[in-house]
Amino acid sequence: MTVSADHRTRRQAKRAARREARRAKSFWRRLLPTWRVTLGALTAVLLAAVGSFAVLYLIVPVPDPNAHAVAQNNIYLYADGTTEIARTGAVNRTDVTITQIPLDTQHAVVSAEDRTFYQNRGIDLKGMVRAGWNTLLGKGMQGGSTITQQYVKNYYLTQDQTIERKGRELFIALKVDQQRSKDEILSGYLNSSYFGRGAYGIQSAAHAYYGVDVSQLTLPQGAYLAALLQAPSLYDVKTATPANREKAVARWNYALDGMVQLGFLTAVDRAATTFPDPIDPQPATGLGGQAGYLVGVADDYLVSSGIIDTATLKAGGWRITTTFDRDKQDAFTRAVQQELTEELDPAKRPATDTDVRVAGASVEPATGRVVAVYGGPDYAKQPYNDALRQDNQIGSTFKPFDLAAGLNSGRSSGDGRPITTETRYDGTSERPVTGGPTPYAPPNEDDTDYGNITLRYAMTKSVNSVYAQEGVDAGLAHVRETAVRLGIPDNVRGMDPANTSMTLGTATPSALNLAGAYAALANHGQAFTPWSVAKLERVHSGGAIDVPKMPDHVPTTALDRGTADAVTDVLRDVVSPRGTGAAALELGRPAAGKTGTTDSNLSAWFAGYTPELTTTVGLFRENPKTHAKEPLSGTAGYTRINGGAFPTQIWTAYMADVLDGTDVHHFDLQPSRGNTQPSTPTTTAPASPTTTPPATSAPGAPTTAPSTPAPVTPAPQQTTPSSRPTETLPPAPTPQAPQPTPTPEPPATPTSRPTSARPTAPASATAPPPVGDQATPPAR
Repeated sequence: MTVSADHRTRRQAKRAARREARRAKSFWRRLLPTWRVTLGALTAVLLAAVGSFAVLYLIVPVPDPNAHAVAQNNIYLYADGTTEIARTGAVNRTDVTITQIPLDTQHAVVSAEDRTFYQNRGIDLKGMVRAGWNTLLGKGMQGGSTITQQYVKNYYLTQDQTIERKGRELFIALKVDQQRSKDEILSGYLNSSYFGRGAYGIQSAAHAYYGVDVSQLTLPQGAYLAALLQAPSLYDVKTATPANREKAVARWNYALDGMVQLGFLTAVDRAATTFPDPIDPQPATGLGGQAGYLVGVADDYLVSSGIIDTATLKAGGWRITTTFDRDKQDAFTRAVQQELTEELDPAKRPATDTDVRVAGASVEPATGRVVAVYGGPDYAKQPYNDALRQDNQIGSTFKPFDLAAGLNSGRSSGDGRPITTETRYDGTSERPVTGGPTPYAPPNEDDTDYGNITLRYAMTKSVNSVYAQEGVDAGLAHVRETAVRLGIPDNVRGMDPANTSMTLGTATPSALNLAGAYAALANHGQAFTPWSVAKLERVHSGGAIDVPKMPDHVPTTALDRGTADAVTDVLRDVVSPRGTGAAALELGRPAAGKTGTTDSNLSAWFAGYTPELTTTVGLFRENPKTHAKEPLSGTAGYTRINGGAFPTQIWTAYMADVLDGTDVHHFDLQPSRGNTQPSTPTTTAPASPTTTPPATSAPGAPTTAPSTPAPVTPAPQQTTPSSRPTETLPPAPTPQAPQPTPTPEPPATPTSRPTSARPTAPASATAPPPVGDQATPPAR
């Protein structure tokens, strides 16, 4: 009894001592819990977490396969919301067993997607923590999901990005890993995953990309299919942009390198492996005619805008109302057929009249709506959407961006004054550009010297030597920035301000990109990103409806109105009897635009607009097997083809068709001070050429070039030319030499330097009306 009492006394004394010691500490120190309290709290939290985890593990069941595993069709509609364009989305899938899938392909998938697959328990906590940390560091959204988790998401759950779905995924993955072998999980994953080209599952992917059964896949082919899992549509090297192709090849290398690290592949075999180019995409059924191209543009918009991911879209069940106008789409097809296709004779001229291709797009400037595109003659025969491709240089259609940059740069033109549309430059052919990062001395068409001319007149004649220098004076970085603000993607090739030649159109935007940029000029400098889907919804079997939020289409100010309207005012002169776009006068409405043709006549363009509609048309030839670009020279029997010929004629026929019967709108222009053409001419053209016109000149063409813009009236009937003029992108830069700066002295008379004779078209060839500037050597 005494011992027990003493023990209690000692304990009480110790507690009292601890209390006294704590009271002796500062107030803030007393707020901190003791180690005993901390340890107790952590133990309680840990026990609660373990208990909660155990309860959730028990109550979260492995569900039946979801509706994602049995996809429906997608229905695409024209802008009226009722007329059907196409139905797509029926699942292209054939399940196979794991034994049918080559071991190399299995190992490549594990190496690319989850290198701990054979060791983890369905989840990889280290990978999840690493992915979360990288996301917090701003390295982009990173995934830490294992193959098991991805399989669970594809087969049992949905693609919804919610915490609840992610939590269920984790617990189901743990159960699936306990209940099934690794081979069963890997087989399920490969049979349920989307690989692009409408192919669900590894068997369909093998046929879509290599035309073989899955069992016949080689090591490099299997590694490429493994690389596709990260970004199926973006990494299809047959349709990818140059940048995405590089990413796809890098992912392929990553998969192979991982196989070496994991012991699945020897370093010797790895070094001997080369990239296996897949076959061309094969057309999907039901997408013939223009339908496949329209579906491609709509899908590209939905995915690139982040509205929906590719796998969810391709799983089907969506009702997609596009912005395409049925009548305008049909008109675009008719214009190409009438103005180009009927002029071609592949049987008579197989070397030049085959594989001629057209890219086109039409956008409303005031809204950014894409109302029509031309991606090719028939998707069932040509499953490439030329309206979206970014591998054709746009030539002189880039010059309006040079001018816009100069007008709002505040920089001097070289004579101490700000650049305006009436600023004079030396138009001497092959005049070396000064101040550029690389040597450049571009020739003008037919080596014509224009003397001292204004920027307005230089645009009308598309004088290379002038705009090469003006772009440098404006600042190449500023030119690039201006083009990007207007709508040219900043990642297309040829947009490098370290190269002086950028000023003359080495950039390779798509026809749709270019239409969006010119639409911003037409809309007084207010730029929209072109959009092609107005509504998206999906009805579930239970009656629930998914209606993803569509982006708000709010314009951005790419240029101030004064600058944009000044550029439009200049581009109106291009569509005049003296301009390279004179064929567009047949529209009989106010119009503005710019022609463009590239070096070696590899492509030709016309980008133009009326106040209510902007349209671009590009023309090129491509070898169907190698996809190498081929010259347009000889097409339809003519020595050379430029932007003022077939592209302008297609543009004019289309615009006349879709605007027929509508009110005529005039440009409401408010150009900034100093950019309106004065009543007294400041641009002087020669009264007559000082040399004999080249062989490409048309008999009976005008012999003078007016110094003021001509009224917008139909072009006069002229005799048939023997060939079509070009306005080509200059060849590689020549060594730079000092040049005089622009001066306000009277202009010199343009002269043509001696050139080698050009072949002419056969006498029997029929050409459309001349572009109106053949009296002097045609501008580029």
